[in-house]
Amino acid sequence: MITLKNITVKNFMSVGNVTQSVRFTDNGLTLVLGNNLDLGGDGSRNGTGKTTIINALSYAIYGNALTNIRKDNLVNKTNSKQMMVTLDFAVEGTKYRIERGRKPNVLKYYVNEQNVDEDEAQGENRQTQAQIEKLFGMSHDMFKHIVALNTYTEPFLSMRSNDQRAIIEQLLGITMLSEKAEVLKEQQRLTKDAIKQEEYRITAIEEANSRIEKSIGDLERRQKIWRDKQTSDIEAVEQQINILEKIDIKTELDNHALLNNYLEKKNLRDQAEQWLSNIKQDNAKHDRMVTNLESEIELLKKHKCHACGQQIHDDKQEQILLSKEDQLGEARSHMLDNDKKWSEWEQVLEELGELGHQPVTHYNKLQEALEHQNTLSNLKSESDRIKNDNDTYQEQINTLKETGMQNISWDEVNSLNIMKDHQDFLYKLLTNKDSFIRKRIIEQNLQYLNSRLAYYLTKLGLPHEVAFQPDLTVEITELGRELDFDNLSRGERNRLILGLSWAFRDVFESMNTPINFLAIDELIDSGMDTNGVDAALGVLKKIERERNKNIFLISHRDELVGRVNTILQVIKEGGFTTFSTDTEFVDAK
Repeated sequence: MITLKNITVKNFMSVGNVTQSVRFTDNGLTLVLGNNLDLGGDGSRNGTGKTTIINALSYAIYGNALTNIRKDNLVNKTNSKQMMVTLDFAVEGTKYRIERGRKPNVLKYYVNEQNVDEDEAQGENRQTQAQIEKLFGMSHDMFKHIVALNTYTEPFLSMRSNDQRAIIEQLLGITMLSEKAEVLKEQQRLTKDAIKQEEYRITAIEEANSRIEKSIGDLERRQKIWRDKQTSDIEAVEQQINILEKIDIKTELDNHALLNNYLEKKNLRDQAEQWLSNIKQDNAKHDRMVTNLESEIELLKKHKCHACGQQIHDDKQEQILLSKEDQLGEARSHMLDNDKKWSEWEQVLEELGELGHQPVTHYNKLQEALEHQNTLSNLKSESDRIKNDNDTYQEQINTLKETGMQNISWDEVNSLNIMKDHQDFLYKLLTNKDSFIRKRIIEQNLQYLNSRLAYYLTKLGLPHEVAFQPDLTVEITELGRELDFDNLSRGERNRLILGLSWAFRDVFESMNTPINFLAIDELIDSGMDTNGVDAALGVLKKIERERNKNIFLISHRDELVGRVNTILQVIKEGGFTTFSTDTEFVDAK
């Protein structure tokens, strides 16, 4: 139960600087009558500020009057500042207070006397306002149709179809689906964003992994080149080691000694053979020379020239002969020397004997043979070094694979997509006009709405049939003839307005928290005949009696004084409105 307890106003509309208070907890019918002393009193009911009460109630809850009065025009024109409206109420035992004002702007919200939110700068705290409206469970438009009925409020059936639908959907609980749909829509957006973010993250990981894989591929190619070279180098060194290990170094050294002796002998033999060849050639040359000299000497002895054969003189002949004989002696002496040398070199050859085959060695030089062990040791060390050479590429590859590469999982995306599909399904379920949920809600609640509407219209004596259709439009008929709202008389329209309001309230309270207060501002004054007024009062008394409601009838009808429980006097004097605290209790008929 929402129990409106008390409202106080100060500098609000026609209320001045003296705070006025109205209590809402007295169950029964309260007749709100005006007395404008500035117009002489004695039945002057207009312009007193009766509607101020429900305008203040509307302003306290929603920050707006019932009608389209600008907020600054709600401030008392005489005092023009320090406007304040305070509403005390309770919901299921929890106490609440709203303090709202202008000039300065103020919005204070109390729960069990604890200030939970305050805005003295603008008086328009949206979050606080949302909390208040959620607590009451109705929009401002619905408030005007089920809590505070006013002749200046556009009748429901005169509203645009979209505005009608908004109210009726809220009333039937369909708006709840829309609200849930809006929440779900935001969840859909968040889910889609999450999917995009996750996909972006995976794409980034894939791109990073691709770059790392390329780096790994480059390293593996370079590693292969390095390993191939390592293998080749090892094979080359091992081949040399194998060759060296097959060599008998002692035999190799012995062969080098034999080779050295062989080469020395060979050199000596070559020298001897060269000498013998030279001597042979030289002896042949000198043998010809001796033969020639002997022939020339024979000719000279006959006084003939050895060159032309002519006779020569004795003195010349003797001289040439002596020269030739000397040459012949030298030639014979030289040949003798050659013979001696020939014998000496033949002796050398004889002593050398047969050289045999040249000894074979692995190394060309003795020094290399002498360094064989060092070379073999160095080759083995080189082989070990190459084999043990650190593979830096593998370490880099392992590091990239272990720490660089990231595992990719689509589980989160898949899960989010499943959630998105579910949210899409629910959103369509909540928003589609053909959804079985909407249809079921409409069927259940519309039936109850139409039954209550029929009940109240019967009680009010309205002969017309009025019913909401499944598409939420309203059908008005009389004797099978379809009518528009404007086809009705003023009195008929007011009866229909009251019947709709009460039916709306019954549906609202069946689905939400009941509220203890109802205000009807001059609706039973204008256009309704005595029968209509009697019927309306009968329904209202039944409502207040059976449901413990406090019902305010704002009226000009003095004849109602004897038919209510309480009278609240609204007095206008000196330009300011006051509410009489001396309530008059009467026996309602």
